Amino acid sequence: MKRKILFCLCALFLSASVAFAASTFKKGDKVYVTVKSASLKSGTGAFSGTTASVEYGDMMIVLQVSSKKVQVQLSSNMSKSGWIAAGSLTKKKIVKKTNGSSVRASTDELALAGKGFSEAAESAFKSSNKNLNYAEVDEVEKITVSQSDQSSFVKEGGLEGDAE
Repeated sequence: MKRKILFCLCALFLSASVAFAASTFKKGDKVYVTVKSASLKSGTGAFSGTTASVEYGDMMIVLQVSSKKVQVQLSSNMSKSGWIAAGSLTKKKIVKKTNGSSVRASTDELALAGKGFSEAAESAFKSSNKNLNYAEVDEVEKITVSQSDQSSFVKEGGLEGDAE
């Protein structure tokens, strides 16, 4: 019972933080990607096509904001734009390089740090949850589905999802 309540509270907190995150952005803001990689989508719907890919630290300009998504344009290539989850963005500048040399952390470590995880926090979590199988999580994270396979799945299943 305690786990169910804790899960519900976490879900509520995450929903509220995503809604809050979207409301903190406005047209013209410079924002940075806080996840390892993400796809910019042609619309706000779950099955919208991919227009571009972005990586941790990429800088973009906000074009429009909806309740959970933000329409952005890459500052490095103004021809690339699309919608991305507000929770994958921050106004805080993310620097990929320092003093002309690249950062020595992996992209995964940088993304975790951007989300507030440190090596110590991760170690503490692993030590208190020794029964979890992290190798399976790593395998699931490697799974990718092509845009054409996604489109076929949506079409064959008669799914809709063009709106948030």
